[in-house]
Amino acid sequence: MAAVSNLKNMVLSLTLVCLVCSAVLGGVFAVTSAPIKAAEVAKTNASIARVLPAFDSEPVRESISVDGTDYAYYRVPGAGYAVISTVSGFGGPLSLMVGIQEDGMICNTVVLSHSETPGLGAKCQTDASFIDQFKGWDPASKRLAVTKDGGDVDAITASTITSRAYSAAIANAYSVYLIIAGNE
Repeated sequence: MAAVSNLKNMVLSLTLVCLVCSAVLGGVFAVTSAPIKAAEVAKTNASIARVLPAFDSEPVRESISVDGTDYAYYRVPGAGYAVISTVSGFGGPLSLMVGIQEDGMICNTVVLSHSETPGLGAKCQTDASFIDQFKGWDPASKRLAVTKDGGDVDAITASTITSRAYSAAIANAYSVYLIIAGNE
């Protein structure tokens, strides 16, 4: 005999379905949370290793607020600082990790995320000649602005706005470095 369709049976059925779904979601979360966290830590450590010289100590995550903007950075004793800087690019946020050695020289940069136009601004992640110009960059003697704006950065062809944003992200990271290193 089929159950009678009334408010009591519908509420009971819906409650049972919600409890089962909640239990399944909780179980999936419990099983996947540790591997997801481990993958995030591995990705961050790989990025730090790409922007700083070889190191054997454990990076220490810290944060600082500069002019109302919060910056996360990693202090690596003996190697320098890996500063995460996010600015607005042409297509949206452009997030970089900038490696700055203890002497203030830019070691390297890595794009963490971007929303730039594929084939144009997205080259900020793949164009070796653009990326490599920042290796060994001395912000104290060179201006972090595209040549069109009187700076020393050679922009990506047809992507001046992205190149400006990339340079601004590095300049912001350097400003953070000056504060955390006590040089300002």
